[in-house]
Amino acid sequence: MCRVRTTKCTQSMSQSSINDDNADAPESVAAGTSQFARRAVRLARDLASGAARQTADFLVPPVCISCRTPLTRHHALCPTCWIDVDFIRAPICDVLGTPLPFETGRTTVSAAALAAPPVYDRARSVAQHTEVMRNLIHDLKYGDRTDGVATFGKWLAIAAQDFANETDVIVPIPLNRWRLWSRRFNQAALLTHALARETGWTVDTRALDRIRRTRSQVGLTANQRRTNVSGAFRVAARAREMIRGSGVLLVDDVLTTGATLNAAARTLRAAGATRVNVVTLARVVAPVQPTL
Repeated sequence: MCRVRTTKCTQSMSQSSINDDNADAPESVAAGTSQFARRAVRLARDLASGAARQTADFLVPPVCISCRTPLTRHHALCPTCWIDVDFIRAPICDVLGTPLPFETGRTTVSAAALAAPPVYDRARSVAQHTEVMRNLIHDLKYGDRTDGVATFGKWLAIAAQDFANETDVIVPIPLNRWRLWSRRFNQAALLTHALARETGWTVDTRALDRIRRTRSQVGLTANQRRTNVSGAFRVAARAREMIRGSGVLLVDDVLTTGATLNAAARTLRAAGATRVNVVTLARVVAPVQPTL
């Protein structure tokens, strides 16, 4: 009797197990179908993207952003132009970011920085303002050549990596509204957004106002540059609370004498910024005079 009951019980349990497996089967099939569908959609998207890229490359062939030599990808320099960019590498002055003649093995401040400390804390630049970089910046500012901005953002992110723990907000040097109207865009703001895309840092392109029209700095002496931009900037009323107690990273295209960036840094410090660092695409570096 017990043996019959046990057999029936075992058969009942086996049938229940089969029923449970059958109940899970549709879910497994559905899951597999869903996974297959996702893969199919991803493949179709990749194929469409690849076709779109090929079409775009056919319509607008990739060329060097400097000399226009044909390339295999967009937003890049050809090998010849790349070699001619004077990238600024260590060793550098920790304050000015200018190249030093030799490595000391420790943080070094140049004689120029000691003799005339800037208003800002530290500066970094991607490269020296020599032929290729000078042409790239000129084409950006005056030729509406924005095809290199994505690349410039990557370069700026590398140059500014020393400021990662000191930056709360990045702010471009503003243009006077009449110059902005004639040029249609602020190249420093474009560089700021490109840098932010690489770093994820907060951007405020309107934190600084240029409250008076200034002459172009091109061709002016160092003293004339300082006079020209003195009192030219103001922290926007809506940005004062944000600037107070913050570390600010100023962005501009070229650092020449530092007059513009010093004037902007002075304004930010007066508004309560705790640190003001600077990053530029290029900087003018005085040639090293040989010593006898």
